[in-house]
Amino acid sequence: MPASSVESSPRGLARVRRVAVASVSGLPRQFWWLWTSTLVNRLGSFVATFLALYLTVERGYSASYAGLVGALYGLGGVISSVGAGVLTDRLGRRPTMLVAQVATAASVALLGFMTDPVAIAVVAGLVGMATNASRPAVQAMMADIVAPEDRVRAFSLNYWAINLGFAVSSSAAGLIAEHGYLALFLGEAGLVLACALVVFFKLPESRPQAAGAAGGTADAAGAPRVSMLTVLRDGRFMTVVGLNLLLALLFQQAYVSLPVSMGQDGFSSVDFGMVIAVNGVLIVLLQIPVTRFIEHRSPAALLIGSALLAGYGFGLTALAGSVALYAVAVTVWTLGEIVNSPTQMGLVVRLSPLHGRGRYQGMYALSWSVASLAAPLLGGTVIDHYGADALWAGCAAVGTVAAVGYGLLLRNLPERTAVVDGAGPKAGAVPAPAPAQAGALPVADERADGGRAASVPSNS
Repeated sequence: MPASSVESSPRGLARVRRVAVASVSGLPRQFWWLWTSTLVNRLGSFVATFLALYLTVERGYSASYAGLVGALYGLGGVISSVGAGVLTDRLGRRPTMLVAQVATAASVALLGFMTDPVAIAVVAGLVGMATNASRPAVQAMMADIVAPEDRVRAFSLNYWAINLGFAVSSSAAGLIAEHGYLALFLGEAGLVLACALVVFFKLPESRPQAAGAAGGTADAAGAPRVSMLTVLRDGRFMTVVGLNLLLALLFQQAYVSLPVSMGQDGFSSVDFGMVIAVNGVLIVLLQIPVTRFIEHRSPAALLIGSALLAGYGFGLTALAGSVALYAVAVTVWTLGEIVNSPTQMGLVVRLSPLHGRGRYQGMYALSWSVASLAAPLLGGTVIDHYGADALWAGCAAVGTVAAVGYGLLLRNLPERTAVVDGAGPKAGAVPAPAPAQAGALPVADERADGGRAASVPSNS
């Protein structure tokens, strides 16, 4: 080996070490306990991933019934997300997390013993409610305890933990299911209780005691009031929400239609676990470097490309006849997801008035909630009546429509102007006036909760 290579290797390792240390240093201890609780929770995320396979293969129900149960699970999440958000501010972050996690453990364990189809559907809805109830509290606590300049990094690390846990749990769950699905339900209940213990013993309450204690009021002085009607009248933004709904409908097929399709083709739960784990592994390995690569590039080109990758990635599933080909299809649409997530959230922040960002983000999140309800029903119905190949071909068509929509919508997207935490323009930046009406393009706050920080899924 040349001497230069020998010398460069230690330098390269030292550089990697410096980058790794910089990525994790400076964050408070409380954040790391919250990060640990997230990882433990996601390590036990068995049931939602394998519920459709359990119902169709183990219980012998139809794909339509599995889709109905998946939709009820999603409906529970929609209901609890609104209520848990209120509890997070009124009751506190820590109590909301504890109640949600204990309820999740109890309902998941109960679901494992249900045999009646009506009882399974009802309890699945309760599981969806309990599982999603802790997410607003986790996000709020993270914002409370991490300094604004560190939030992007903190949310990225939390996103990494979510996907690492998902990749491990998906692989492990397939093996556990070989010994009986009840072990999956009880295993998830046990790990969620472990997560609750971490919260109980290591995480103090972080809720600000006085209004404005954690960053001030949301509305700028003298700024026009933004209502939900304002959001609905913002044509450009609502088009983005509609296009995201199309892509969300695609991504949700991975958790209901994909396992059903693989089961019909004779593949086992172990096979599905290995295939879907590819998604989490790729996100863990690629999300941060890909985000750094794309963050200053044209959002129009990135969103068009991500829509095509998502659509045709799912479309490739129609050609899959082996575990390896299924994994290739998952790889393609996962690349679309990796590109789409930070780009889409950056666009949402750009289109959101500074004083109305909460309502705009709420409407954007609603597109995912609607997809979690509609995708299982649509996927199950199409598979039952037309076959899985028709569903995957339809996914390719939906991805194409979304790509064309992004291309038409973002042709004349102005350049962004940056501000710091809403306090004013950065040095050298051109001041941006407050948006006077819905549809105006506001400035983006990429340093605090905007951009990549907002890309961390509350549904992850």
